Amino acid sequence: MNRLSDQGNTNNVIAVSSMFDGNNWHRNVQLSWCAGVITDIRPAAGTVLNGILAPGFIDLQVNGGGGVLFNTAPTLATLNTMVQAHARFGTSAMLATVITDSVALMQQTADVVAQAIAAKLPGIIGLHFEGPHLSVPKKGVHPAEHIRPLSAAELALYQRTDIGIKLITVAPENVTPDQIKQLTAAGMQVWLGHSNADAATVQQALAAGACGFTHLYNAMSPLTSREPGMVGVALTDKDSWCGIILDGLHLHPTAARLALAAKPKGKVVLVTDAMSPVGTDDTEFAFFSGKVKRDGNKLTNEAGALAGSVLDMASAVRYAIEVLDVEPGEALRMAARYPAEALGCADNRGQLRNGYQADMVLLDAQYRVQQNWIAGNSFYKAPPPGPHK
Repeated sequence: MNRLSDQGNTNNVIAVSSMFDGNNWHRNVQLSWCAGVITDIRPAAGTVLNGILAPGFIDLQVNGGGGVLFNTAPTLATLNTMVQAHARFGTSAMLATVITDSVALMQQTADVVAQAIAAKLPGIIGLHFEGPHLSVPKKGVHPAEHIRPLSAAELALYQRTDIGIKLITVAPENVTPDQIKQLTAAGMQVWLGHSNADAATVQQALAAGACGFTHLYNAMSPLTSREPGMVGVALTDKDSWCGIILDGLHLHPTAARLALAAKPKGKVVLVTDAMSPVGTDDTEFAFFSGKVKRDGNKLTNEAGALAGSVLDMASAVRYAIEVLDVEPGEALRMAARYPAEALGCADNRGQLRNGYQADMVLLDAQYRVQQNWIAGNSFYKAPPPGPHK
């Protein structure tokens, strides 16, 4: 793993002109850390860096990056590359995501994530199974030949306790409420997506323990006047989380504003659904038996369907601020604190507080990443900003 280690620096201190701690803004702050954990936050004395220190971003849905795709090459080297690619854009923690595939491939990805968790690989906190228990009519680019009902083989895989945070996206018309209860009993977070379910079926899934919606609006039954669909339930349910892809392609700005207006604060989280080209100039990549091509920031398969994104978390934050007029602190919460709350790891991630992991991102005034730390180690550093007296 390429990292710029700070552990040899006995000071482990940064002083900045502005800090957002996940709750509030502070001016001229000095933050210290030791062994990857924040140990002290106090007013700065003397020269400070002219920038914004914020909690490192947490991404629930990362299929790839740096030229590699987890489904295609489920190895520790792939996870290393993904972490490094996304660290450039402020991500300090992610769920490696495997889309609909064979049981054997799913087991292989779980084995690799278990190795990463055991080795404390920085940045990898768990695994997101996006499929295979989805709806064929709303499959998107998921391969139809691998979409299937939940069986004992998958359930045994989902019951593993060595793969960190476990999240699964299912279509509730193909996974029963009793099966959702089984999944939650196994420690899985059940999110709903790639579904053509009616509102009643979605509500039954929520009552059984489902707690979120994967890439809201995309690949799910729409809101209509007499059938609210999955979108209608997602927007009106006050307890569930919704992931949104703010790349300007997956949803219209008005649809994004509607979600932010409808959901309680804290229930909308930024996700990338990132594919292999993130952090590269790649213009195409192999995807199962076909290819996905890139045109600017748009990824499509050979049929012209959207196939994930080349979005990064810092760009999603900027889109929220610049296009949706979201207050900057709220945009940063949507990228860090709220995902930590959604994933149940808010007791040590998503905020800059004493005792929390030293996952931090230094941003300039335009919210571009200048430096990123994971557990106190610098994984990316741009040319440094100038000093500020």
